[in-house]
Formats: sequence, structure tokens, C-alpha cells
Amino acid sequence: MLFSRRRFTLGALAWFAAGRTSAAPLAGWERAVATADLRGFQRGARIRCRHRAPRGAVGPGPGAPPALGYAWATFPAPPGGWDLSRRTVLAARVVNRGAEPAELILWAVGASGWDAVPAAARLAPGESCVLECPLRETFPDGTPKIDPGRVAALELLLRGRPRGPVALELSAIHAAGEEPAWVAPAGRVPVPEVTDGTPAPGRRVRVRLAGESQPALHAVLQLPEDWTPGRRWPLLVEYPGNLFHVPGCRSPGLPEQGVIAAGMTLGRGSICLGLPFVDRRWGRIAESGWGNPDETVAYALAMLPQVRDDWGADPANTVLTGFSRGALACGYIGLRDDRLSAWWKGFHACQHYDGDGWNGATWEGAMARARRFRGRSVFHTDNSAERFQPLMDAMGAPATFVKSGLGAHATAMFLDDRTSTRQVRGWYRDLVS
Repeated sequence: MLFSRRRFTLGALAWFAAGRTSAAPLAGWERAVATADLRGFQRGARIRCRHRAPRGAVGPGPGAPPALGYAWATFPAPPGGWDLSRRTVLAARVVNRGAEPAELILWAVGASGWDAVPAAARLAPGESCVLECPLRETFPDGTPKIDPGRVAALELLLRGRPRGPVALELSAIHAAGEEPAWVAPAGRVPVPEVTDGTPAPGRRVRVRLAGESQPALHAVLQLPEDWTPGRRWPLLVEYPGNLFHVPGCRSPGLPEQGVIAAGMTLGRGSICLGLPFVDRRWGRIAESGWGNPDETVAYALAMLPQVRDDWGADPANTVLTGFSRGALACGYIGLRDDRLSAWWKGFHACQHYDGDGWNGATWEGAMARARRFRGRSVFHTDNSAERFQPLMDAMGAPATFVKSGLGAHATAMFLDDRTSTRQVRGWYRDLVS
């Protein structure tokens, strides 16, 4: 096995309101028991399930991929998702049936990109609680964290390194509270849900390299709503953040989470491409870290010409963006060799950049990579001009630094009509026009 895939069992045993009025069970939980694959358990950790527990189930042995630091089970909504636009919370009861303390986050996960809201708890053995994900929660500046009308899944995540068997019971899944119908902020950019299938205008779909032998490796392609064949289209390439789960930030580490490109282009005029970090030893996307940096570069060098040939991407109008780990990747991956460096007309980096020391991205290495930049300009959102201007000088390109005001480690600002987002949209239009 590539990673631990033990069965985590969720029993829809009952539902209750936890003191709220108008609570109701969610569609899809009428059945008695549901199961989902468990991802990410630490090497040597074990999972014991409430039902149908495998005997002696253990985590990955020698030769398995690096441990991820989290374990989680995702329970998708029925097709079409849950419309909780008039609800206050999505809630469930959790019981720790194991012998070790458990630090948990229950996430209500939106249908596209970054959007999710959490409820967190630390449960002693035998302890239980009701976790309520607040569907109207906002970032510090008041920006909504999730569209409650498009809730796609419930996710239960275990943080830390369990020392022994883990046994969790989750039940009483329900939505509660009554609110006026949720209304998206004026100017909010809708982001299509990622699906499998053939690319088409306005869709976000998973695409694979021609002849790919490891189908778990994929990119995410969004053709603009106004796409037509027979012409060249600007291409905005995006790298995702690192796998990271704390109550204030959910980052799955996959190309599906990227919304910067959709927000910068408004879904028109440019092709958007979310690229993965690659580790071919395990045949999967590297949700955490760089994967194998050289294989990540090789994947980009194969996918970019494929999008050019199949969908009309313009190599002379190709821009790279990214958030967090993806922002560091602009330099650490994008300028790793002369072949990939030659593709970029510009960079946009949000909340981090190459040279800040993360995972080997040293200042000295960033300076060497900066000299490979052949683009026209760089734009930074929520980065320090004082810190990174020396790198911009080495790149020999003008740089713009703006603050979004979001007040959080997230990318929701690019879907809003705010000053910093209008600035980066204008920068991008001028760059590729």
C-alpha cells in the first residue's frame, strides 16, 4: 500500500439538537453506518474502528511515504452537496472510545477551493462532546469563510502522533439554527467545483499527462468561459499551499484548493492550471513538502506543453502564482532550472516567497535562482517589501507589494472585490495584454 488506508467507521446512530431549535439530520445520513478511507496516519500508529475493525491494523511499515502529521476521514455529501444556506451550524457528536487523548478538528468543507469552517476539541479517553462548525464564521475582516449553500463534505481530522490504538465514534450528524438565507458578498467570484471529465469552457477538471502511468498524479485545468479553439490564450499557473490543519487554516495540499487564478482572471480571458508537487516513488501528489523537486519540475515541463498543444495556452504569456508553499515554489520550483524559468512572464506570490528558509528554501539558494528570472515583473500579496526586495533586485524586475487586509492565512481575498485584488487583476491584465 502507498499509505495507510484503514477503515474509519461513522455510525449515524441518532441525531439531536444540542439545545438548539429546528435541528435536522443531513441528507445522506439516514443509513445506519457509513465508512470512509482514513488517510495520513503516522508510521506505526494503529487505528481501531467501532465496526468491522481489521485485526492488528497498523500504519505504514518500512518503505512507506513520509508521515503526514494528520489522520482524517472525509464523508462526502450526496451529489449536489448540502444546502445549509439558512442554517447556523453543521454539528456532530464525537466520543473518544480509545485509551489515548485525541485532539480533533471537525470541518464543514465547501464545494470548491479553500472554503471550510472548523470545530475543535481535545477529548480524554471516554470523553464526548458535540462539535459545531459555525457556517456563518468570517475571517478577521468580515469576509465569509464558506458558502453554506454549497457544503460538499464533513471531515474529521486527528492531529498529532497517537501513541496507541485510536477509536473514535462520530454520530448525531445534524444542521441546526435558523438564519436568513446566506447571500454572497457583492462581487464574489464563483469557483466551479473540480470534477473528472473532458475540459470545457467554464469547468474545472482533473487532467493527466498523456501516457501517465500513475493516475493519482493530476493537475487541475480551468478553461475560461469565453474559450474557443484556434487562438492562443494567456496561461495562469498556480501551485497550492502545504498540507496544514489548524482551527484557523485548512490547506489540503492539492491542486484542487487553488482559487487565486480563478479570482485573478474572473474566469475569463485566460486558461488556469493548478499544478501538483510530485513524488513518483509513491505515485501520488505530495500534499506536504516539495515531493521530489526535480520530479515536480519535470511534471511541469511535461504538462505546460500539453496544455499549449491541446488547449491553446500561450508560452509567451504564461504567469506563475501560488499561496504559502506555492508562493515559495515560484522561485524554488519555477526558477529551479533554465528550461522552466523560460516559461514565466511574471510571478504573483501570496504570503511567503522563496528564501524564507522553509524546507531548504535558503536565502543563498533563492539568490542564485533569482538570476534565472527572465520575466517582466513580480507582484506580492501580504509579503514584506523590506524582506524580499533584495531578491527582486537580483531578479532584475519591478515588484509591487500590497496588503490584502484579510487578516488570515488563506486565499479568500482573491474572490472578493477589494482594493488589493483589483490591483493584482489589473497587473495581470497589463502583463498579458
